[in-house]
This record gives sequence, structure tokens and C-alpha cells, in this order.
Amino acid sequence: MILALDEAKRRLLDMQDTLAELGSQLRIEEAKERATELERETMVENFWNDAEKSSKKLQEIKQLKDKVESYEELLTKLEDALTLCEMAMEENDESSVDEVLRETEFIETEAEKKRIEVLLCGPYDKNNAIVSFHPGAGGTEAQDWASMLYRMYTRWGEKSGFNVKLVDWLDGDEAGLKSATIMVEGINAYGYLKSENGVHRLVRVSPFDSSGRRHTSFASVEVMPEFNDDDNITIRDEDIEVTAHRSSGAGGQHINKTDSAIRILHKPTGIVVGCQTERSQLQNKETAMKMLKAKLMEIKLREKLDRIEDIQGNKANIEWGSQIRSYVFMPYTLAKDTRTGFENGNIDAVMDGDIDGFINAYLKHISKNPEA
Repeated sequence: MILALDEAKRRLLDMQDTLAELGSQLRIEEAKERATELERETMVENFWNDAEKSSKKLQEIKQLKDKVESYEELLTKLEDALTLCEMAMEENDESSVDEVLRETEFIETEAEKKRIEVLLCGPYDKNNAIVSFHPGAGGTEAQDWASMLYRMYTRWGEKSGFNVKLVDWLDGDEAGLKSATIMVEGINAYGYLKSENGVHRLVRVSPFDSSGRRHTSFASVEVMPEFNDDDNITIRDEDIEVTAHRSSGAGGQHINKTDSAIRILHKPTGIVVGCQTERSQLQNKETAMKMLKAKLMEIKLREKLDRIEDIQGNKANIEWGSQIRSYVFMPYTLAKDTRTGFENGNIDAVMDGDIDGFINAYLKHISKNPEA
């Protein structure tokens, strides 16, 4: 019993130095100052005149405060666990051993999550994420797989405290979807989700095959950061074609069944974006333009181009490369990432949004292999 408490105390004392270092790396003091600065701005007389801008600032305040609060709560838990451990050692109290060990495990797990947060240091990691889903060849089976991925990321976002908003949806022929886009809003949304960009492979017995045969399906997940309004991205009016259509799909009460939905074609590249979930045609167009700018900017950065105008249509098309992850339902259950080797045999949990292990493994992988 004493040995267990001695070991727990050693681990907890080590965590004091770890958390102090993490506090510096997470820039906790800067987060406090930024939250205070933003709160002062909310007191300005005209703050509420721009609803969208004020809403974003309030969201940032909440996220900054949550970041500081979770860090300070962890410090408090560490001090409480150390106190409990020392009291148990002094009083030779065996009944407290399990609690001390549980608290020690919890603190170490939370500290590991914060280490992952430190890795989110890319220029756009803090931005919101725009996530689009596209089925590969294979008709209904692939369209159903795309909708399963849509649900998986929506569930992950909700569980992780992000605001997930459906932007666009096009129904599949019999089931699933032909395309869909969501906006994942919150600090570091893109930083976490950038790991998910690529082709995802499914192996299962198809519910659409009366013969009960095993099928392999592919779907693409496209992840882009939402760029700020002050980013220098100019799109000429003559380069786009805007069309309105009636909204449809899985939005339910969040979609207006009017001709307010918008699709925008970028003529030089052939890129098409759409939005149907805002209240008006104008709002849908604004959101669609944000998506188009994000797509163009992402390609510009990826292709290391000097100007948006240098993007060619053949470079903007989706190319089906090798999958980044496989999800096997039959003859065994396993989700395995081909880049990092990380795997999870609980396929039901993965499809219900338990993908933090994959995300964390990827972030550690690229921190050691920046060119990966």
C-alpha cells in the first residue's frame, strides 16, 4: 500500500513540472488577457450592431475561458490529489489508495490531451473547419458510406464541444448522400480535423445486397480551414456563375424549402460549392463564397502557388488516391490508419465519433515527420 502511494506521489510531483510547462506552451496567460480584451469590446456601444461579428467574439470569449478554466481545474485536481496522497501516507489509510490512483490516472490523461493541444501550432489550426463528404464509385453503397462518415464526424464534433452546422446536403439516389458539407466551429477545429482529409475505405456485408456479399466502398472527406475576412482572397465576379435552387435533404427544420439555396461554379477551376441552410438567398451566397475561398486558398497553399489565379482546373479536381484509413466490419471489426498504424477494434464506438486516438496519433506523427 505504501509502495503504491509512494509511486503515485512521485508521478504527481512529476506532473507539477509538466503542467507548469504546458501552461507556458498553451499560453494560458495570453488567453486570459485576450478574453479580458474581448470582454471590454462587448461593452462598446455599437458592439451588437453586427450580429455575426459579435456572435463570433462571444464564442471566442467562451472558448478562451473554457481553455483557461480547464487548465486551472487540472492544477487544482493535482494539488488536491497530492494532499490526499500525503494524508493517506501519514495516516496509513488504505481506503484512500484507489481514489489516489484514479485521480493520478485522470490527471495524466488530461495532461496528455493538453500536450496534443500544444501540437496545434499551424497557421490555420485555430480556425473553424469546413468538412465535405463525397462518395466514390459504387452507387448506393458508397453513398451510404459517405453518410456514415458524415454522422461520425458530426458526433465527434458534438462530443468534443464544437458547434456543428449543416451547410449543404444532396440526397443519395436510394440512401445516403451524393455530397454534404458541415461547418465545425470552435478553437482548433481545423487543427484536429486536418488529419481526416483523404479517402476512407469501408469493408462490410452490404445491407443493399440481397446475396449478403462483402463489399468494399470508398468515400472522400475534404477538410479545409475557414479563412478570416481579412485574408487576401479576391474572386472576380466574371469568374463565378451563381444559381438558385430549392433546398432539399437531411436538414429537416434547419432547411428552408424555398428557392433560397445557392450553388456557385468557379469557371476557371470547375469547383462547385453550395449552401442551403441559411435563412436567405443572400446569406446562403455569403456562406458559399466563404467555402469557395477556402477551397481556392487551400489549393493555393497545398500547391505552393503564388496567386489564386495560378490554380488550374485539373489541379482542383478530387483525385481518388490511396486510402488514409480502413474500416472493416466483416470478417472482423477494426479501424486502422494507414499513415500512423493506429487502430481501434471497437468499430461501433469509432462510427459513433470515437476518433480522438486517430487524430492524436496523426498529430504526433506529423510533429516528428513535418513532411509527412
